[in-house]
Amino acid sequence: MLREECGVFGIAGSPKAAVLTFRGLYSLQHRGQEGAGMVTTDGTCFKQHKGLGLVNEVFKDSEILDNLKGDFAIGHNRYSTAGDTNYDNVQPISINFKMGKIAAVHNGTLVNAYTLKKQMEENGSIFQTTADTEVILHLIARAKTDYLTNMIIEALKYLRGAYSLIFLTPEVMIAARDPWGFRPLNIGKLGDSIIFASETCAFDIIGADYIREVEAGEVVTVDRNLNMTSLYPFAKDHPKSLCIFEFIYFSRPDSIIFGANVDRVRRSFGRQLAREHPADADIVIAVPDSSNTAALGYSRESKIPFEFGLIRNHYIGRTFIMPVQEIRDADALIKYNPVRKVLEGKRVVAVDDSIVRGTTSQKLVRMLRNAGAKEVHFRIASPPIKHSCFYGIDTPTREELIASRYSVEQIRQFLDADSLGYLKKEGMLSVNELPKVDFCTACFDGDYPDPPSDNSAKEMLKRDCGAKRIKETGVIT
Repeated sequence: MLREECGVFGIAGSPKAAVLTFRGLYSLQHRGQEGAGMVTTDGTCFKQHKGLGLVNEVFKDSEILDNLKGDFAIGHNRYSTAGDTNYDNVQPISINFKMGKIAAVHNGTLVNAYTLKKQMEENGSIFQTTADTEVILHLIARAKTDYLTNMIIEALKYLRGAYSLIFLTPEVMIAARDPWGFRPLNIGKLGDSIIFASETCAFDIIGADYIREVEAGEVVTVDRNLNMTSLYPFAKDHPKSLCIFEFIYFSRPDSIIFGANVDRVRRSFGRQLAREHPADADIVIAVPDSSNTAALGYSRESKIPFEFGLIRNHYIGRTFIMPVQEIRDADALIKYNPVRKVLEGKRVVAVDDSIVRGTTSQKLVRMLRNAGAKEVHFRIASPPIKHSCFYGIDTPTREELIASRYSVEQIRQFLDADSLGYLKKEGMLSVNELPKVDFCTACFDGDYPDPPSDNSAKEMLKRDCGAKRIKETGVIT
C-alpha cells in the first residue's frame, strides 16, 4: 500500500474556490511534490483537474482554473514512497455511488487498508488505484444507512491508523480526523467561507484567519448555507498519539499545528540539544531549510555565533521525500552549496533535523570538510530513527534506517564527523513550547499506538528496495 505524507485543502462558500485552493496547495507544496489535484462543485456537478508534478506545473494554464467552476473545492498534494507514482493515484479520488458523486482527499496511512481491500476484492469489489483513499470510498459506498454523514462515520469506524480527510459532494463538505489525531487538520475562515487545511500556512497565503484544529475523532460538516456542525462518533476517552515528526521536519515553521507554532517548538528543540550535546566550536550552521530554527536555538543556548554556512538551491525539492534513492543522492549533491569564506578554518556545529538513511548526512560532512571546515560536529534535533513508521512517513523498512543497525559512534564514523549528538527523546518531549499532549514516538522507540497486523505490516513493507538499496547506495553493511 502507499505510504503517504500529503497536504490537503478544502474551501466552502467562495466564488474564487479554485484560485484559493490553488494558492493553498501552493503553500502546502512541501508536503508532496509528485502530484496535485482539485475538484470543485457549484452544487450540481463536479469539475476536476489533476496531474503529476508540482502545483504550478499541474495548474500551469490560467484556463485550467477558469474551467474549475464552483464555490466549494478540495485539493491535494501527493507524496508516495515507492513505485506507485502514476496518474490514477493522484488525488482527489472521485466516485459515483448510490448517493451521487463524492470526492475525497486524504493525508495519512491506514494500517488495515490491505486487509480491508482484500476482503472487498474477495466479495467482488474492483479497485482502480492502490491508494488507501479508495478503500475508504468503497466502505462509504457499502454503508447500510442512507444519510451521507452517517455513511462516512460508519466507514470511519472500520479504519485503523492515520487519516485526515476532506470529502466533497455537490451539497456538502465533510472533514474528519482519526481518533488518535496522528495527522494535523485545521479550520480557518475567510469572510463567510470555511476552510480546512493540513497547515495554517495555507490560511496565511489567502488571508484567512485560523480558528482551531479539527479535533482528534471529530467529523465536521459544512452545508451549502455554510452551517458548520460537529459530531464525535468515537469514545471521548480514546487515547491520543500526535505525530512528533510534524514538528521535527514536515511542517513549515510559520505554521500552527496541534495548537502550537512550529518555529517556537523547533527553536526549543535546538536549545535542548545544545544543553544535552555542547560543542567547543566557532560557529553554528543549519542544514537548510527545515533545521534553520533548531540551529538558531542551538546557537542562542550555546552562545556560539550562527552563520549561513550552507546555501540551499530552492529550485530543488526536499530530498527526504523523493521516492527513489538515486534521486535523493543526486539531489543531495546539487541541493546545497557551502560558503567557503564562512567555513574555512572553523570548528563547525552543523545542526540537522534528523538522520534517516545517512547518505545525505555523509555527503554534507564531506562537503563541509572540502570547503575548509577544521572540525565538523554534527547535531541532530531529534532522537535516532530506529523503527518503521506505519502512519505516513517515509521510513517503511528498518533496513533503510541507519540507526536501527548501528550505534551512535558507528554512525559518527560513517559520517566522518568529529562528534555526533542526537536529541534525547525525554529532552525533546520535555520542552515547554511543545503542547502537553501525547505524541507518537514509534519511529524512535517502536511503541506503536495502533500496530498493524502481521499480514498488513508485511504488505506495507513490500517494496523494491530494502537492504539491497542500502547496499547499493553506500550505507554501511
